[in-house]
Order: sequence, then C-alpha cells, then structure tokens
Amino acid sequence: MEKLAKLPVFWGLEGKRVVLAGGSDGAAWKAELLLACGAELHVFCERGDLSETFAGLVARSTRLHFHAMRWHSGIFANAELALADCETDTEAAAFHAAARAAGVPVNVIDKPEFCQFQFGSIVNRSPVVVSISTDGAAPILAQAIRRRIETLLPHSLRDWGALARTIRERVNLRLTPGPSRRLFWEKFVDRAFTERLDEDSEERLLTATGMQACEVGGRVTLVGAGPGDAELLTLKAVRALQAADVILFDDLVSAEVLELARREAKRMLVGKRGGRESCRQEDINDIMIRLAKAGKRVVRLKSGDPMIFGRAGEEIAALAAENIPVDVVPGITAASAMASRLGISLTHRDHAQSVRFITGHSRQGKLPENIDWTSLADPAVTTVFYMGGRTAAAIQSSLLAHGMDASTPVAVVVSVTRANEQRWCGTLTQLSVAIERLGVNEPVLIGIGDAFRAASPALSLMDAKEILPPVLIAR
Repeated sequence: MEKLAKLPVFWGLEGKRVVLAGGSDGAAWKAELLLACGAELHVFCERGDLSETFAGLVARSTRLHFHAMRWHSGIFANAELALADCETDTEAAAFHAAARAAGVPVNVIDKPEFCQFQFGSIVNRSPVVVSISTDGAAPILAQAIRRRIETLLPHSLRDWGALARTIRERVNLRLTPGPSRRLFWEKFVDRAFTERLDEDSEERLLTATGMQACEVGGRVTLVGAGPGDAELLTLKAVRALQAADVILFDDLVSAEVLELARREAKRMLVGKRGGRESCRQEDINDIMIRLAKAGKRVVRLKSGDPMIFGRAGEEIAALAAENIPVDVVPGITAASAMASRLGISLTHRDHAQSVRFITGHSRQGKLPENIDWTSLADPAVTTVFYMGGRTAAAIQSSLLAHGMDASTPVAVVVSVTRANEQRWCGTLTQLSVAIERLGVNEPVLIGIGDAFRAASPALSLMDAKEILPPVLIAR
C-alpha cells in the first residue's frame, strides 16, 4: 500500500465526554458534528465570546453542557477528545500541551501543527458515512470532492444501510455462507442505489420468494438525458447511469452524458432520427424486455425528457405487459433549454397565456394532420415545434394561411446547449429562409409567438458565431 498521510478512523462517541474550548462559528460547526455522533459535549467559553450561531446551538441542545468560563487543565479528566478554537499560537500550544499531558487526543481548529487528528469533509447517509481528507493541504478540494460524491449517493441510502443492520442476522440464518449469501447482498446493494424503501420492503426481502427474487429479475429505468449539456443532467439520472448494466441510448444523447455512466455498462445505440436509418420501436421494446428478463438493470436513455415526444408511453406499456418493473427519471426538455439559452420566459405574463409543444415530425415524417392551426395562429400562444427543421416551410405556410401576422416573432435554435449550437431570431415570414441557412441535419427547435420578441435584443449582443448573419434578423 502507498504511504498514507493520515489513518482514516471512525471514532465512536456515543455517550462519551468531549471538551471544546471556544465559541466561534467554526467551533459551532465542530460542536454540531460531535453532537450528531452522540457525544456529551462540554463547552468552555466566556458567554460574551459565543457567536450567535453557537448561542443558538447551546440553547437547543440537551447534550451540550455550557460552562461560562475559560478552559483550564482540569477539564480534560475522563475526556475522549479535546478540541479548541484558539486565536494565537501561544494559546493553541498551551491547550495542546495540557490535553497531551492528560492523555487526550487533541485538535486545534485550523492549526494543523497542534492537531493529533483532523476532520474530513463529510457525506452523511448514516450509518453510511464518507469522509474526505486532503491532510489540510486543500480544504476547498475536499469540499469539491464531497459535492461530487453527494451527487452519486441517494439520500435513501441511509434507510438501506439501517435495514442492512436490522436484517443481517436473519439473512445469515437463512442463507449459508458462500455464493447464495453473497448474491443476496450484491442484489441488496443494487436495490439500494436504484429503489426507495417502502413499508413492505423488509418483508419482501426476507420471505422465501423475496430471497429468490434477489437472484433474478431485472428492471428498466427510462432516463431523460436532457438537451445535451451533461451538467444539466439530474442527480437521479446520474445515479441510474452509474447503476446500469446495459444502456440503450438514442442517437441524440451526447457523448458527455454517456461518459457519466458506469464503465462496465454495455452501451447499445438504438437511435431513431428523422430522415435516417433507424431502429424500430418494436425492436427496442423487445431488447428491453429480453435484457430485463435476463436480470439486467437497463437504462433507456433518451434525449430531453422521456415523457415529451420520447415514445415513453409505448415502452412503458410494453414493459408492463411483461410485468417488468419500470421507473422514469425526468430530464430537461429541449423547449426549456431553448428558453434559458434565449433568456426569455415561455409564459411571460405580458405575452403568453399558454404554451404548446408540437411535434414537427409524425410517424409518416410529415406534420401531424390534426393540428389546430387556427388556435396556434394566436400570437399570445407560445408554440414550440420539436424536430421541425424538415417541415419548417409547411409550418410557416400553414400559420400564415390561418391568419398569423407575418411579423410574429420566431426563434430557431439548433443543437441547443451543445458545442455546435446555433441561434437565430426573426419573423415568421423569414422562417423558411433561416432554416435553409441553418440546415436540418441537427435537431431543430422552432419557437413562435410574442414571447420570443424579447429574444431579439439579447441575441444582438451574443457572439456572432452563435447567430446567423444580421440580414436574417428582424429589426
């Protein structure tokens, strides 16, 4: 093993006496941590030196014993640990020496040269606890690492950890040591990262059928990958990707999003994209069913939100018909990303009373035949056409034919939130020409209505490479 800067140790403090000298906010944070561990905490500080935060903690905690006095050498008797917040090195050295003389491990806050032990940055899912240390070299780095780990560990992990402690003895009685017991706990861990506990979880796990179910039975999670930028992925989506055995992903899912998946997960492209060779939906359903029945944790990864033009309803129905458990993790839909990139509100109270999402690409590759163009021609309706690049000319002519003003604001965003994103705003009469310039080989969003009027000034200030030449921009 490589050299360790410090030995990582988890110290039981339930009911143990711990002494703390000082009343600063930093000392208050340490006090909260010690109290959370069940310590009987004795604080020594002049009352006037207590910070407002610490005073509140003193008032509400029954296991915090406040002594309105400075510390002295007698406070260390029977103490498990000693901590202090000292302004000067002279005071820190005196506290450190007194604690060491009494045989008590000591920590002086923010003065590592007077510390026998240190506190790490903590991710708390107790009884599951993760602590990160940089040996005092870079506390900010430790905090950043903690934030990364926080995104990977669901809060329900604390309940699963507590359940493991509760059922361990009964599991050991029912399953002999070896592969069967190990398999049970491996499946238990898989569930801990993908399911929430409910009232019946414990009984289901411990019944004979529950034990058997742990050995087989996959599940499918439909995950929204968002519009492309991996930083827009939800925490739950990241956890699902980290727990997957197989990922069936659409053509529009970005490589950055796939990079967040578990390295061992098998990746299968099942993309469906207008105007190109595609995987049939029936084939995708069959693949999901086959993999889930083989006991795999399957993630069906879809661009945007799976429940908006993602054919999730068909997939859920197919899985339900085979009694396969399915979960859905929402994603940021492209229209929301478009609005944020343009800096406009789709529901601005001065411009819009409703929002409509319309597919620009039906099963036949054309616009749906049952669109109510008369209602869409109202400029107070914010309309966003998904996958509307190839049908933009038909959208334009239909709206004009049903009475929409030719000067109605229009915005087009191609590959929203991605590195190759393009943005344009103008009027309805310019739409088809703009699409010709932008192209239709990448995903195209078309926004129409008065709500997009506010996008023009913002766009004029953007980097020129992000918009079309100004001749196409309405002024």
